[in-house]
Amino acid sequence: MRLRHLEVIQAILQTGHLGTAAEWLQLPVGDVDTALKEAELQLGFMLFASVRGRLQPTRETLALQAEIAGVYEALEPVQRLASRLKHHHAPTLRALCTPPLANQLLPQSIAVLRRRFQDTPCNLSSQPTRDIVRSLLLHEADVGLSLHDPEHPQILGSVLAQGKLQVLAPHGWLKPRQKYIALQDLAGQSMIGLEGHDPLSRLLDAKLQALRPLPVVQTWVQTYQMMRSMVEAGEGLAIVDPFTACGAREAGLDACPVSPPIMVSLYALTLRDGATSPALNALLEIVTQKAESLLLG
Repeated sequence: MRLRHLEVIQAILQTGHLGTAAEWLQLPVGDVDTALKEAELQLGFMLFASVRGRLQPTRETLALQAEIAGVYEALEPVQRLASRLKHHHAPTLRALCTPPLANQLLPQSIAVLRRRFQDTPCNLSSQPTRDIVRSLLLHEADVGLSLHDPEHPQILGSVLAQGKLQVLAPHGWLKPRQKYIALQDLAGQSMIGLEGHDPLSRLLDAKLQALRPLPVVQTWVQTYQMMRSMVEAGEGLAIVDPFTACGAREAGLDACPVSPPIMVSLYALTLRDGATSPALNALLEIVTQKAESLLLG
């Protein structure tokens, strides 16, 4: 079948009427009817049956429906690129980040970038670090932001900023203007645990396991945002990254660094041999400034 045949089938699936499908496709009704008959002739079976004034898909068409939808999904990037080329837009800047950086840091940075590069479309997504690495290797992304360096031979990890891991607690749990909390003060406390295989989660687990008496951990989660939500729900204390702590503090929770301090770095991940662009360079500069501002706040 040709792409036109798929377009006609999809349009009739969506509308149920030949005339409405023709309007949707901006084609004469006769052309749509001809394309439908051509498709049925090539396939050797009927695609639609008239039932009470509507065109109902046959069993064979329903079986094809998922595959047709997949073709349309695959065509979307081509259509977006064609639209940008038509309007002479710059290539899309594709930025990924891990969940702790998706609430404030990356969106705020992109907002500043868009004011400088108004013709540069941006595509943002939140993924675990291992998926960011995969996307970079497949050339599906231009840059990733993460709180740890995957140390992959084809990935360059550049430190943009550094902060301290923070204890997150319900409002009023910490003393007013408390500058830090000793790690040993968390011994025996009800805490939320962080599951994961990245260096930061392993480090947190090791720190908690070294305390005596052991903290009481009955709830384990997979992201810092979920840790914050559990603290808000009164489930206990949590040790979180500094960016999650910034947002939590603004929402009314208590937060302060642990002592001795545990440093965490913000990395920009790019392909070692990857192409750069003015927009990408500007984004990294903006992210650095925004991160330092958030961490100082």
